[in-house]
Amino acid sequence: MKDPRTLQDKFFLVIKGLFMGAANKVPGVSGGIVAFVGGFYEEFIYSLQKVNAKAFKLLISGRFKSFYRYTNGQFLSLLIFGMLVSYFSVSKILDYFLERKELYVWAAFFGMILGSIYYIAKDYGHWGKKTIPAGILGLIVGISISFLNPAKENDNLIFIFFCGIISVSGMTLPGLSGSFILILLGNYVLLLVDSVNALYDTFADILKWDFSFIHNTKRLNTLRILGVFTFGSAAGLVTLSHLLSYVLKHYKNLTTAVIIGFITGSLGVVWPWKRTLFKSDADGNLLLDTNNNPIITNYERYLPDMAKAESWWAIFFVIFGILILLSLDWYGKNRK
Repeated sequence: MKDPRTLQDKFFLVIKGLFMGAANKVPGVSGGIVAFVGGFYEEFIYSLQKVNAKAFKLLISGRFKSFYRYTNGQFLSLLIFGMLVSYFSVSKILDYFLERKELYVWAAFFGMILGSIYYIAKDYGHWGKKTIPAGILGLIVGISISFLNPAKENDNLIFIFFCGIISVSGMTLPGLSGSFILILLGNYVLLLVDSVNALYDTFADILKWDFSFIHNTKRLNTLRILGVFTFGSAAGLVTLSHLLSYVLKHYKNLTTAVIIGFITGSLGVVWPWKRTLFKSDADGNLLLDTNNNPIITNYERYLPDMAKAESWWAIFFVIFGILILLSLDWYGKNRK
């Protein structure tokens, strides 16, 4: 049987995985939006739904080709490969720019989400008595999440597993940022910064044939936390995909209305002009978590000062973000 995907399709699928991985790491941005706008959201959910009891029977019985075909293995493997590469490349670049040009990064993502709202809503012609309240409900929930206060860091393994299940929602639910949920749960730095860096450093040590890390108790504990988090994420992906597959099949118009409302409400999370608020003691000294990182309490949003050049540059990046989404729309319409 001839492979229906061309080499170009496979290449762009890896690129989409790169964008999904990067989006999942940035607080306020949802990897699910990338899947939705990229036109592969339903295939993504459908493929994850195929990771079920039948798939495991095929795997255990050694029928690997049947398992690969049944689970849409080519699609998932290319997409996941792109995500993995992203965590060790694109996300590192994002970290660099978030430290030095934070306003412009947030502005670009704000523009991309604005563009994604247009992209999703422009062809949606099912507003009515049921879908309008559903959209308003999504809007209210999205706005409410942006005003919640983060909890303290917690490295209890059961809680870490729960964090994995919750954080992966950003991949399966467009508009719900898994990384922002981790900030609210107090474990963003531990799970998406410290743990990823520990894994990166471990791979680097192994390539240099340096195994001294096996005596590093802190590194090993962080890797164990990452392992539990990954297992929780995998469990969350499979369970949520089954639920979403059912919902999309039976309530597609209602679900889309909720997604449009939710993404619109989530704009408050990625509003570019904001200051990060950190927890401090009575003397004004920053309080640190167990890994010596400042504890984030929330964000203070403000209006741009149009007398400053950086505000105009930020608006430029908002427009740039919108143009990226419009380009994807153009690509989808003109692709043969």
